Amino acid sequence: MAEDPMGNAANQAADQMRAGAQAIGDNGAELGLKMIEQAEINTQEAFRAMRAAAQASDISEVMRIQTDFIREQGSRSVAQAREIGELIASFGRTAMGRFTGRD
Repeated sequence: MAEDPMGNAANQAADQMRAGAQAIGDNGAELGLKMIEQAEINTQEAFRAMRAAAQASDISEVMRIQTDFIREQGSRSVAQAREIGELIASFGRTAMGRFTGRD
């Protein structure tokens, strides 16, 4: 029986599409866990600041605590967004590699 080049190419393309789709699915769980981890860190830091503010001796100390928290949360948010962006880019490269058969 003669080989069907079109059939082989179609099968190979289908296999690559399945591999790419699998990579996307696998990475979705990892991304979700990373986002939960970041939310947990942000919540812990917010409660830490609230405890400190509740124990403050005067309003100026409360203001300092709030200012520090806002500054630190801003820095943390930028770092977390960068981390998520890098993770998504990595997932995209992996999925595209599998779609094209270059993984």
